[in-house]
Amino acid sequence: MRSRAALAATAVVAVALVAAGLTVLLTLRGSLTRQSDLQAEIIAREVAAQVALGTPVTRLDLPDSEDHPVQVVDERGRVVAVTKDLEAISGTGSSSVTPTATSATSTGGDDDDGRDDHGGRGERPGRGEVSTDVDYGGGRATVDHGTADYRFAAVAATSPSGGTVVVHAGARLATQAVGSVTRAMLLGLPLLLLVVGAVTWLVTRRALRPVEAIRAEMAAITSAGDLARRVPVPGSRDEVAGLAETTNQTLAALERSVERQRRFVADASHELRSPLASLRTQLEVAAAHPRLLDVDGAVQDVVRLQDLAAGLLLLARLDAGERPRHDRVDLGALVREEAAHRAATGRVPVEVTGTGAFEVLGSAAQLGRVLVNLLDNAQRHAASSVGAALSAGGGRVTLRVTDDGPGVPPADRERIFERFVRLDDARARDEGGAGLGLAIARGVARAHGGDLTAGGAPGGGAVFELWLPAAG
Repeated sequence: MRSRAALAATAVVAVALVAAGLTVLLTLRGSLTRQSDLQAEIIAREVAAQVALGTPVTRLDLPDSEDHPVQVVDERGRVVAVTKDLEAISGTGSSSVTPTATSATSTGGDDDDGRDDHGGRGERPGRGEVSTDVDYGGGRATVDHGTADYRFAAVAATSPSGGTVVVHAGARLATQAVGSVTRAMLLGLPLLLLVVGAVTWLVTRRALRPVEAIRAEMAAITSAGDLARRVPVPGSRDEVAGLAETTNQTLAALERSVERQRRFVADASHELRSPLASLRTQLEVAAAHPRLLDVDGAVQDVVRLQDLAAGLLLLARLDAGERPRHDRVDLGALVREEAAHRAATGRVPVEVTGTGAFEVLGSAAQLGRVLVNLLDNAQRHAASSVGAALSAGGGRVTLRVTDDGPGVPPADRERIFERFVRLDDARARDEGGAGLGLAIARGVARAHGGDLTAGGAPGGGAVFELWLPAAG
């Protein structure tokens, strides 16, 4: 990963530097070209102004510097004046560097064709005037055995006698500056890319050091199987620190889950051991003394084992995240049916209040199991009455199961939903069961998107409130 990051960063920086370098070079070249054009125009206009004032071409004051070569061409294309030591020129429309003999007082006669045949564009300037138009171009010139690139400016001027000439003045291009900058960039680019790659490598290595520590600790946890250990959290408060905190939270949740599973297995083994031992004892006694076989006790133990196994399987499916069915179930009909069934058994009667349809989405079998567990719990602890009140509102269907028994102490109102938990007054297995009923009821309620809570009834006793999302 460090290598990929370093290569990627180097490639990005290389592309950015090349683009920036080209931009700088083009900008520099354009700036130097404009500067040379301006210098050439100034020289051309200075010479053209002399012509407009009537100075003969043979007496023009031309710059003798090799930085500003000048060539003056008349209307017939003849070179009438050049800079001293000008040996060759190109880009001005005439490659001649030898002046043609002309009158000492005139630059030529009138030309009524209204145009300039030697590089000037636009209107011909009037007598004693310099044209406002300037033509720019590039070329080369050799002055005093030195050849260089130039930018030329062409300006037309008309003498007072009516002769028109075109002054081509050049300004040397600072190509050396562009070349120097180019060479500096070419030399500095590899070194800069090397520095960028090395720095990226080091920074990435330092940034990934906490990740490596997390990986090493996770490997150690996996090898040792010790879920109580935690990965180190760096103090940087960045994404890596967030990763470490999330990893520790995951480890804590996994540790709780494993511990809960271990307790579940231990409690399930304990609960299964007793009825199995009792059933075995009865069968062994029956084998030796058939007349002593307690059929009713054996049946009760088998039923207890069957209920316990069914409860354990349902809890296992809930723990595995099994989603219930999404059938439309009338919770009110289920409650009334279960209450009517219990009325025939002679147990504490269940008074149902709330009329109408209370439809929810879910599994009728699982919701029926919840009702059975809640009503069993209420009738087991009730003194004389059990109530089941149905209501709907706010997108919910609520069932409140109350009894007039001793109630549930506030400190135990959450603990009773834990698996295999039986309060002191319900420790006997023939009364308190295995302690799975309320745990199953809450698990099914939450799997259906609802919840189950315990509280105290206003007149004494316990109240269990089940709510589920109403069917849309």
